[in-house]
Amino acid sequence: MSAVLHVEDLSVHFRTTLGVVKAVDKLSFAIGEGETVAIVGESGSGKSTVALAALRLIPDPPGKVSGGRILFDGQDILTLPDAAIRAVRGRRIAMIFQEPMSALNPVFPVGEQIAEAVRTHFGASRREAETRAVEVMGQVGIPAPEERLRAYPHQLSGGLRQRVMIAIALACRPDVVIADEPTTALDVTLQAQVLELLRSLREELGLALWLITHDLGVVAEVADRVVVLYAGQVVEEAATTELFAHARHPYTRGLLASLPPAGGERPARLRSIPGTVPDPRAWPPGCRFAPRCERAQSDCGAAVPQLEGDAHRHRCYHPVFE
Repeated sequence: MSAVLHVEDLSVHFRTTLGVVKAVDKLSFAIGEGETVAIVGESGSGKSTVALAALRLIPDPPGKVSGGRILFDGQDILTLPDAAIRAVRGRRIAMIFQEPMSALNPVFPVGEQIAEAVRTHFGASRREAETRAVEVMGQVGIPAPEERLRAYPHQLSGGLRQRVMIAIALACRPDVVIADEPTTALDVTLQAQVLELLRSLREELGLALWLITHDLGVVAEVADRVVVLYAGQVVEEAATTELFAHARHPYTRGLLASLPPAGGERPARLRSIPGTVPDPRAWPPGCRFAPRCERAQSDCGAAVPQLEGDAHRHRCYHPVFE
């Protein structure tokens, strides 16, 4: 499968009064055409930072992409002129933000916010853009789109607001859609509806889906492949079924062990990973997970382990093989 987007050795740092925060450190992965890749990890692992870098939305200052490339359509996004990246952002690569009430403008009808992207990227007339807005609202399952076109964000339910966000992302028929925690703050029923919608749209439109989440249940539902981040680095990557059945990195296994069982009685206490993520201003030498790892040995602190493997990659001196 050819890669539609390829992140190579990406590093993103933030300058603060307390020191330089190394949020992303030499991170690499690729997304193939029509593929759904889930980027998972704890809060602060760098998941959303990578997505913002791909859209050139890292605020500078305090942030700065300090190394690496993001290749899309044969070009490095990070070196494109401002006018060129504006033509890519929202048109070729679109993003579904995790908080619709924060991302949507409260003083404009949702239809106008969808149509704005069409007018901006295609130079469509107001009537043409409105027609496209109605079309895409129907495509994402918003009932009576002609009526809801004039509704304001506060007049819609949480599930409909999230569908509006998806409609904005799809309005210009992008090649890649980045979904940042698309089911956050939704109840279980709405989560299932949104996930099924994303899956069906991916199959129907053939777009590549970059899913950012901490919810492994969501990953199991929709992802073809999983990239696990810890402390700004990829620690494991594999096909979803392979990773869930044969996780090799102790961190990944800890994440999976913390899930409640898929049936029967729940245990009195869920398992957790001891300790906390180290300070990103001063990563520990060697393996960054070693201070929390039950399998850590003396060599783990000597040098940073490299990613090993091909279809199933892991960054660990003492991986688990079963």
